[in-house]
Amino acid sequence: MRSSALFAFLFTLLSSTLLAQFNPEKPELCQRNFYTEAQAVEIHRAVAEKYTDQASWEKRAQLIRQGILDGAEIKSLSHKKPNNIIIHSRKTLNGYAVENVSFQSLPGIYVTGNLYTPLEKKGKLAAILAPHGHGPEPRYKEYVQQRCATLARMGAAVFAYDMVGYGDAKYCDHKIEKAFKLQLINSTYVLNFLLSLPGVDKNRVAMSGESGGGTQTFMLAAVDERIKVSVPVVMVSGHFFGGCTCESGMPVHKRPTHITSNLEIAALFAPKPLLLISDGDDWTKNTPSFEYPFVQRIYGFYNSTANVENVHFPQEKHDYNASKRQAAYTFLAKHLHLNTVGVLKDGKFDESTNTVLTEGDLKVFNEKYPLPGDALKGDEAVGKVLNELVGK
Repeated sequence: MRSSALFAFLFTLLSSTLLAQFNPEKPELCQRNFYTEAQAVEIHRAVAEKYTDQASWEKRAQLIRQGILDGAEIKSLSHKKPNNIIIHSRKTLNGYAVENVSFQSLPGIYVTGNLYTPLEKKGKLAAILAPHGHGPEPRYKEYVQQRCATLARMGAAVFAYDMVGYGDAKYCDHKIEKAFKLQLINSTYVLNFLLSLPGVDKNRVAMSGESGGGTQTFMLAAVDERIKVSVPVVMVSGHFFGGCTCESGMPVHKRPTHITSNLEIAALFAPKPLLLISDGDDWTKNTPSFEYPFVQRIYGFYNSTANVENVHFPQEKHDYNASKRQAAYTFLAKHLHLNTVGVLKDGKFDESTNTVLTEGDLKVFNEKYPLPGDALKGDEAVGKVLNELVGK
């Protein structure tokens, strides 16, 4: 049997018969623990035989990238500056400032968040997208504020923004059918917004989020070449596909031409700097022995294995806590050429001078700055806009 035929036979067998979790109502979706851990190893071993060098990998990579866009019903991602930008309530703190921001991504849909910038600007600023994971209003939480403030003090413009249905973005439910599509579009407009700011260096752009924010990170990094450094936290897995509609609710993994995984999607970032942060208490527990070597091999096709790293915390849980932030700071400072003077203390990045603001401080819409009059409200209205964008 020829190698290509053998591969097709083996991969079809593995893909069709070894599924740990299959949704008969939506067979086109790969969700949650779609494979067992053991099955994921065998399936990735089989698919990896299809690419043995840079050229064969890039052929596969292009197929996967196009599959993400097609599955999300997006023809192309806009690079246009967003409309109706509102920036208000600037707060000047110790080495950085925080502002409340909204702008339009689609008709009637507003992205909301907080912009963190350094007070002392020496040269151009790096730009960092900071999506968050699931939980009770994460944008207002200390762990999000700490990472954004610390990175701003190092010379970056950092934008922490709401997931659909969270924070100030409660124009629809979080788990709408096409949440993945909307969040990918919103993240694109966050990038467009950051690159439109005066003094931002388009060659020093990073993205980092945890859990569902990790999914947003490696998905946008896979399809938008403007992201130069990627740090997905506690999310990249060969067997787990995301447990929420916003991660795996559209057919971006399984297409008529192929089936892929979040592990392969994260590897699409090669050869640019990629840090996988993992822990011992979730679906990233095998990263040092499985996911990381898999990605290293692909970086090897470019002679760029030094650009991919894994920092693993076997005794920790699914979060973006202080130790994980320290790892991210080190990697981002290195690859974005950030200024660590005055931020490092006893060899660690010092967060003690940051100010943790209240939810009221960080809210975008209030009595003085109300929700724009054209803002959509409700799942049906938002869904209509998303349906009208099919293939556009």
